[in-house]
Amino acid sequence: MSRIPYPINIAAAPDASQPLLQAVEKQLGSVPNLFRLASVSPAALEGYLSLSGALGKGRLPAATRERVALAVAQANGCNYCLSAHTYLGKNLAKLDEAEIAANRAGRSNDAKADAAVRFAVKVVGARGRVAAEDLRDVREAGYDDGQIIEIVQHVALNVWTNYLNELAQTEIDFPVVDSTEIAA
Repeated sequence: MSRIPYPINIAAAPDASQPLLQAVEKQLGSVPNLFRLASVSPAALEGYLSLSGALGKGRLPAATRERVALAVAQANGCNYCLSAHTYLGKNLAKLDEAEIAANRAGRSNDAKADAAVRFAVKVVGARGRVAAEDLRDVREAGYDDGQIIEIVQHVALNVWTNYLNELAQTEIDFPVVDSTEIAA
């Protein structure tokens, strides 16, 4: 049970959150618990959706965004986000089991994406204080400064959802993946 109660459905959400949740339902076919939790604060839900939507228009491929989300969730031990992004990685980004396992281990089987995932994990671990070599490595892999900024913003967005779900102990409404179990 969540330590922060959230609406059981769209109609029970604050009025300002209801149209936002309706848009989520239209896009995803359901309203995952994370969105219902964030809806307790209409401003937080709007901010999350706005940043997520803006980053979706960025230059990082959807698969790389999911890879980063998986690596960040694993690094932070957030089972809710790890479960959600494993599901999304498989079903939307079409990542295979080996790639998801690599992402959870902080790497990728794709050479270019590997640099992004490794960089994202270093950003998390160093709280942004990465070494000059780390920045050089991600640039040498083919990412320009705009894409590097997008990687950092994806890290920040995912850290926020990780922390919110850990704080609230949000009930997982995806097939459960446990961060303490080593990816095969």
